Amino acid sequence: MTERLDALLFDACGRFADAVALEDGQHRFSYADLASGARSISEALRNQGIGPDEPVLVAVANEPEDILAFVGVWAARGVVVPLDRNAPAAVAEATRAAVGARLMVSRHGKVVRLNDHEVPPARPLLAGAAIIIFTSGSTGAPKGVVLGHSAFGRKLFEIDSVLGFSSNTRALLVLRITFVFGIWFSLLTLLKGGCVVMCQRFDPVTVMADLAEHHITDVAFVPTMLRKILANDVAPTSLARSGIVLKCIYTGGEPFSPALGHRIRDVLPGAAIIDIYGLTETASSDFFIATGIGEAFAGGIGRVSMSERFRIADGLGVEVSAGDVGELQILTPFIMNGYLDQPQLTRDAFSGGYFRTGDLARIRPDGTVELVGRSKDLITRAGAKVSPLELDGLIAQHPAVAAALTVGIADDVVGERIHVLVVPRAKIPLDETELRSWVASRIEGFKRPDVYHFGSELPTGRTGKVDRDALRRSIDGHVAYGAKI
Repeated sequence: MTERLDALLFDACGRFADAVALEDGQHRFSYADLASGARSISEALRNQGIGPDEPVLVAVANEPEDILAFVGVWAARGVVVPLDRNAPAAVAEATRAAVGARLMVSRHGKVVRLNDHEVPPARPLLAGAAIIIFTSGSTGAPKGVVLGHSAFGRKLFEIDSVLGFSSNTRALLVLRITFVFGIWFSLLTLLKGGCVVMCQRFDPVTVMADLAEHHITDVAFVPTMLRKILANDVAPTSLARSGIVLKCIYTGGEPFSPALGHRIRDVLPGAAIIDIYGLTETASSDFFIATGIGEAFAGGIGRVSMSERFRIADGLGVEVSAGDVGELQILTPFIMNGYLDQPQLTRDAFSGGYFRTGDLARIRPDGTVELVGRSKDLITRAGAKVSPLELDGLIAQHPAVAAALTVGIADDVVGERIHVLVVPRAKIPLDETELRSWVASRIEGFKRPDVYHFGSELPTGRTGKVDRDALRRSIDGHVAYGAKI
């Protein structure tokens, strides 16, 4: 198998030339159009003197031309750096400076020279690189994750060995393609000859309409999006009446609770749900847990993919006993090249060859893995360790609660007090006193939230995932989400 994504995609374009590859409600691109457009962009980049493995900004807005630009950059032997087209000027400039980009592919495949600098010096880390994806670090400073063609290309086929995409796949893309989940979901659909229907912005009403109008078979969401669909009360109660033929919902990027699964099953009963755990650094999708139609939701993140290994280890890299909590660490052949221009950070990300995820986990008796929380997110209240994930999941089970997010806030008396932001379900009354009593009957006293906040939605970051740090900062700064702040 070739180890370059552009070669893989051009091969798909040859095999599925007349089929529709990309559409967005206004425009359609066949596979032949995809190949032709990508080659035009590649030629324009070469005319601008692109160097081997040179980073190129690609301004994206979830439009079909964005995918053409990805393939065009790869065909010119450049490295894709996706940048949201609506990003603030300061963010765009910081990204450009971080990668040293001279060239950008803007809207409609136009190649723009950003400055008159010479070809930047070679960076060994970028040899054979496909893409640089910026992710938030624990300090808040974005890290440029460098993924190689070989690792990412082989990971796509590893994912497909579990999910089984085909030329009949009609995938609705609502995830941003600055986000590894949205990128692999798009590329895998195209490698298998399916059609990617691109949605420029997430709106619950529009998305539900798109599922029916475009005969979507597969869709990927982060759980926050699913909660918004439920909160807006727009989901159909009958697939037969709505015309939806959805077969599978993929979810990931943040914890997916059994309570959320049951509620989604109520409104989309004909679709299987697959929860996926992975990191940008491992080219995504390391653990899978599938729940077929009618099956119970067990929580956790399931089992590791067939080519990968994992361990639950303590701070010294020693495996803990079964059932004990430690850091989830992954050994994978699909690992990143490293963090761009941050060799020490890259070294610190590994322990004995295993990638340190920063997630706390334990192995259940059935051998599946359960997340407990982020190591930096554990709340220490009066000396006791409390997992915010445990509380998120419990409170979300209340029949009047759509979502919950828990944080620890510094306190002079007990170290940290437990605060939770609760999003009520639409049209269902929610009383704080009753909620407190309900929680108290289901969890130990030291884990019970001290302060409840109420709001219309959970705070999210740029990838659409819930942002626990944003909630913590808001509470610390006394920015009101609702009552009690």
